[in-house]
Amino acid sequence: MTRAIPTVNRYMTRSPHSIGLAQNLAHAHKVMREHRIRHLPVLDGGNLVGVVSDRDLHLVETLRDVDPEKVTVEEAMTPIVYTTSPDAPLDEVSREMAEHKYGSAIVLERGKVIGVFTTTDGMRALADLLEALPTP
Repeated sequence: MTRAIPTVNRYMTRSPHSIGLAQNLAHAHKVMREHRIRHLPVLDGGNLVGVVSDRDLHLVETLRDVDPEKVTVEEAMTPIVYTTSPDAPLDEVSREMAEHKYGSAIVLERGKVIGVFTTTDGMRALADLLEALPTP
C-alpha cells in the first residue's frame, strides 16, 4: 500500500508575519524576536518582493557604519524568493530547498502570501513520517 505524499499546506506556518520594504532592520529584528521566527516575507503594497532572514540581518549589520535604525529591509533582503503553492507535494519542495540550500519557501495562493514553510517545518514533517513507519 502506497501512502499519499503530504502537501506543504499540512506543515507550513499559516498567516505568517511579514514586513514592509521600507521598514528598518531594527524593526525586523523586533518582529523576529517577539514571534520567535527567522524568516519574514517582504511586501511592497501587499506584493511579495523578497524575504529577509535573521542571517541576512546579521550579515548586513556586521558591515562597518551600519545603523539598524536607518538601514532598510530592502537593503538586506533576498529579492529572489523560492515560492510554492499550498498543494505542492512535500517531497518536491523539500528536495528543492535542500538542493539550493533555501531556509524557507514562501507559500503563495492567487499571488498572496498565505504561509511560510521552513527547514524547521520540514523536520517536523520528517519526524511525523518516521513516527508513522512500522517498527521492525
